[in-house]
Amino acid sequence: MGVSERDARWMRQALHMAERAAAEGEVPVGAVVVLDDGLIGQGYNRPIAAHDPTAHAEIQALRDAGQRVGNYRLPRAELYVTLEPCPMCASAIVHARIARVVYGTDDPKGGACGSVFDLLPSDHRFNHRTACEGGVLADECADLLRAFFRARR
Repeated sequence: MGVSERDARWMRQALHMAERAAAEGEVPVGAVVVLDDGLIGQGYNRPIAAHDPTAHAEIQALRDAGQRVGNYRLPRAELYVTLEPCPMCASAIVHARIARVVYGTDDPKGGACGSVFDLLPSDHRFNHRTACEGGVLADECADLLRAFFRARR
């Protein structure tokens, strides 16, 4: 089954956010939160600039969405992120009640959607299930990360 144009469109928005992170010297990961096909939150990696280890793209986007809608619960919302979420972000996604996560490229060092950990959607110890789909614009997402780290070496 191919990638839907809708998923590709929102992943391009997340890639734009990842490019902002790279421009600021942060690891290029970007995220957007979508509700009823409208953007309600966006963010990109900022742990270095914010002096905050929790300032991952997903957390930034969830915080933005929560502020915009006036609620920390975001049922029916979808989160698009260029890199598979880590366990910290997966837990925040569950607490926010995100309905679906769509990510670009796998994270073989700490991914929580099946690459290393299987927290979304399979861990039945959580009180909420979040659908998870990977591989959307995976090459573009991975290329951005590779280029960033290649330039740093």
